[in-house]
Amino acid sequence: QVQLVESGGGLVQAGGSLRLSCAASGLTFSSYNMGWFRQAPGKDREFVAVISWSGDNTHYADSVKGRFTMSRDNAKNTVYLQMNTLKPGDTAVYYCAAGGYNVRASEYDYWGQGTQVTVSS
Repeated sequence: QVQLVESGGGLVQAGGSLRLSCAASGLTFSSYNMGWFRQAPGKDREFVAVISWSGDNTHYADSVKGRFTMSRDNAKNTVYLQMNTLKPGDTAVYYCAAGGYNVRASEYDYWGQGTQVTVSS
């Protein structure tokens, strides 16, 4: 079965950095666009970033543009989210997903369980 496993979350001070990873199995990884979403307590899940199957194209939410960078390694079936200059507002559970090159969560077929990112002020 398809598995997406996120890692790399944790507690960091404002202004710090974290790198999230998402390891995929059970699917033809190089054929899937991959996205990152996040959900803060009491809020809807929101789009963060997406990368095309080839890695040639990326798109970011305005709230993270210039601070976050998404990349992928198709040889390792893994996507990454490098998060710099973190803010308390970035605190959320971060999810990776496989599916469409889209900002809508409904366009994604598979989801990981999430990893918690907490940014202290």
